[in-house]
Amino acid sequence: MRLALGLQSPHLPLQGCVATIGNFDGVHLGHRAVIERLVTEGQRLGLPVCVVLFEPQPREYFDPVTAPPRLMRLREKVDRLSELPVDYTLILRFNASLAALAPEAFIDTILIRALNIKYLVIGDDFRFGRRREGDFRLLEKQGARAGFAVADTASVVIDGERVSSTLVREALLVGDLDRAARLLGKPYEVCGRIIHGQKRGRGMGFPTANLLMQRKNTPVQGVFAVTMRGLGETPRPGVANVGIRPTVSGDDKVLLETHLLDFSGDLYGKRVEVEFHRKLRDERRFSGIPALSAQIEQDIQAARDFFAGHPNHPSCTP
Repeated sequence: MRLALGLQSPHLPLQGCVATIGNFDGVHLGHRAVIERLVTEGQRLGLPVCVVLFEPQPREYFDPVTAPPRLMRLREKVDRLSELPVDYTLILRFNASLAALAPEAFIDTILIRALNIKYLVIGDDFRFGRRREGDFRLLEKQGARAGFAVADTASVVIDGERVSSTLVREALLVGDLDRAARLLGKPYEVCGRIIHGQKRGRGMGFPTANLLMQRKNTPVQGVFAVTMRGLGETPRPGVANVGIRPTVSGDDKVLLETHLLDFSGDLYGKRVEVEFHRKLRDERRFSGIPALSAQIEQDIQAARDFFAGHPNHPSCTP
């Protein structure tokens, strides 16, 4: 997959493309269905598949305080798209200039001149351009003039619900990880590079591999049974805390701390993926280190019990 950062990038599909535009937060089954549809059209027309993303996401730009928590950072999103049959990903910086662009100029500058688009799949509620004046009907009209077709994204329905990033977010916020996995097509995961922490877990006898969430608002929070990929052929089971560690920390940085079961080794600097399988409890403040340690022992046992009852997961024994 070629990554194009902005309209001046040398990695644009100059020969033309089939494309879609969206946040693609979570890269869930609905997003994957759109890409599959583009692949079919791309093969018919002999053109590559292109996904257009905005960074930050428009809601985050206009209303950062109330914007919903991201399912994925940009790096994670690009990584997931690179695993799919996507030939190009164009990332557009969403700023004042882009927000002020007239809808007709958006179509002409981005879709026609930069992408030479021949087929566009987009939601019928998609709005774009200055004051969100552009809509599906305008795209159809301009497409007929410029020679590109516009099609509506077909809904993917699971358990009677239309798959969306909002539904995934709702499932994660209430700890329904099974539902989130059905919507995503795989367990929810967080990716990143293991960093040095304050070694407090190690001092308590529970060393952790730490990932900085790089956000204050997260769709998951609490203690979970997880597996970590990236340490070998087999994922390693563990118990993870996502939060601000109110008992031992004085800051508001959200950290993902994973204690791997029956594992020892130097993990610093490794890039890993942590998959969430079962929420064990909410994060809370304890009266002191002894109470926290006792609870961690219970969390570890709860994680062992979970994996023991799910033979499709890695065993929690060496």
